[in-house]
Amino acid sequence: MLPKNMPKKLLLLTLSTLTFLTACATGGGYNPTVFPFEIESEQLAESPIKTVVIPHVNLGIPSRNHLEDVAPRIDARISSYLKAGGYNVLPQREFKQHWNTAVRAFGDPVDPTTGRVNMKTFSQIMTSVRDRFAETTELDAFVFTDLVELEVPFNIGLKHIGRWDGVSRRPSMQGPGTGVSADFDWSMPAAVSSLQVTIFDTELKRVFVSRGGLDATDAIDARSSTGRYIRRRSILENNSFVDEGIALALHPFIEMDKYPGNP
Repeated sequence: MLPKNMPKKLLLLTLSTLTFLTACATGGGYNPTVFPFEIESEQLAESPIKTVVIPHVNLGIPSRNHLEDVAPRIDARISSYLKAGGYNVLPQREFKQHWNTAVRAFGDPVDPTTGRVNMKTFSQIMTSVRDRFAETTELDAFVFTDLVELEVPFNIGLKHIGRWDGVSRRPSMQGPGTGVSADFDWSMPAAVSSLQVTIFDTELKRVFVSRGGLDATDAIDARSSTGRYIRRRSILENNSFVDEGIALALHPFIEMDKYPGNP
């Protein structure tokens, strides 16, 4: 319980601190920021997908280093979610083996200096990987899982909520400070992360794409007197937030309970 004689200025500062110590899960309800998913329902009905593999590479440009570091853990949770949804998920190491063999033949599709992807080379590699899988297993689809970073402000309401890709989150604080500067600019954007899922069948035709919000990768710097964001030390450590983002990113390929895109 807070002391009754606490100065008003200190009381407001303390209440602000308590707000930041607890993050905010979406918790159901309509969220207008849900990603406009695309799904080839008729094609999936004609050729149902049963067996998938999760590539260890991005479909687009590589994720930033701090996100790439946590990608294996996120992929493991995606694999578990797909299995719970009734899908057979092949070991990722099989994809890595076929991918590395194809890279030796066609070259690395990612330019190490610019990070750009040569899509012609990428396509050649994927065709080779698909052919190798066809020799040994009944693979139906590739599930690409890209971790992407966006920027949003935490400026919704008195609790300072940020919304993106179907989730609502509060910012966290990092450092030894006890509150937020009165001069903090809440319209300043912070870095946040999302999971983008893109599914291709074995004809390498896209049958599904969507995205789900995960969590902020920036935190409020409690040491700053003027107020600013800094990179969080622990990235995507909240498994509940990660699981929510996975469910959003795979809906309606796997139906999500309490999907927030329904007003």
